[in-house]
Amino acid sequence: MTTSSDLPTVGVEEEFLLVDAETGEPAVNNSDVVEQARVLGVELQYELDRCQVETASEVCHDAHELHADLSTRRSLVAEAARRCGSRLVAVGVPVVGSRELPVTEKPRYLRMERHFGMLAREQGICGCHVHVAVPDRATAVQVSNHLRPWLPILMSLSANSPIHRGVDTGYASWRSILWSRWPSAGPPPYFSSIEEYDSTVAAMLECGSILDKAMVYWDVRPSANFPTVEVRVCDVPVTVAETVLVAVLVRALVLTALRDLDAGRTAVAFSSEVLRAAYWRAARDGLPGDGIDLPSTARRPAAHLLRAMIEHVRPALEDLGSYQQAREGLHAVLGCGNGAVRQRRVFSAGGTARDVIAQLAELTSAGCTH
Repeated sequence: MTTSSDLPTVGVEEEFLLVDAETGEPAVNNSDVVEQARVLGVELQYELDRCQVETASEVCHDAHELHADLSTRRSLVAEAARRCGSRLVAVGVPVVGSRELPVTEKPRYLRMERHFGMLAREQGICGCHVHVAVPDRATAVQVSNHLRPWLPILMSLSANSPIHRGVDTGYASWRSILWSRWPSAGPPPYFSSIEEYDSTVAAMLECGSILDKAMVYWDVRPSANFPTVEVRVCDVPVTVAETVLVAVLVRALVLTALRDLDAGRTAVAFSSEVLRAAYWRAARDGLPGDGIDLPSTARRPAAHLLRAMIEHVRPALEDLGSYQQAREGLHAVLGCGNGAVRQRRVFSAGGTARDVIAQLAELTSAGCTH
């Protein structure tokens, strides 16, 4: 019999863009918003660019607790941004604005700017990171191997960055395309052991492709700071409900992987190039289009693959008390659209980039109502 102590906890980090309340362009005032949020009782993390902030939930034991936590944080940070003359927006990339963005004046970020140049100044990229508890780092590496085939479809679900600098990029998740320019970002390698993982990271440090271990940007990895496996593949979802759906699915995938490991089932070590191809398809098509069924490489509608994911992890979802919630959450997002679908709906109806930003800002703190 499964007890609550057998179930892994979950936590979520969400990165947000700050935009000027009038123009919708990135607002480089994260230090002011951080201070104002502290007055309201919320601690924020700085991000690479001065137009970004990050929230981190408490460690949560169920989806309802997580939803309440994230909702409260978004609401309070949105108010902090308003007091500073800006708006909080859950979006993967800036919808409008100039090419370069000033880097946050913290020693680590300034060092990154010196080392990586323009790459550090063309960011404004906002993702969502889901942490799920695992026993140790060695287990985290093995769980990561099991999660690899599911990463592209999680990208499709969360895609929220089709419009950049006022134009439709042709990709549902342009964030993932921009993010892949970092030498340590994107699809994770398959690692046979924690020793192989650590030796690879040491080589990256020696080569200078990363400056510290926190710059291991693979889309699933052992956390650098917590006893968790961290899934980083998603754009920041536009609504709290979508973030919680992503977290529920990731938690169930991790629990399923832990049980597979206990049963002696190892992950399939399919080609990294096949995984990259599936990433590209997910970034391009997003939720309404096709995805790749891994490791078979067959093309299937993204909605079909998401339903298959839910059935794959159904025992875990049922033990977590989240099976019906996952089904209803997916039904809702397929019905009303995720962030990318919503942005394009406004754009294709003749709306401007500022109209897109206005809708995103409203949904960021209000969520999706059905």
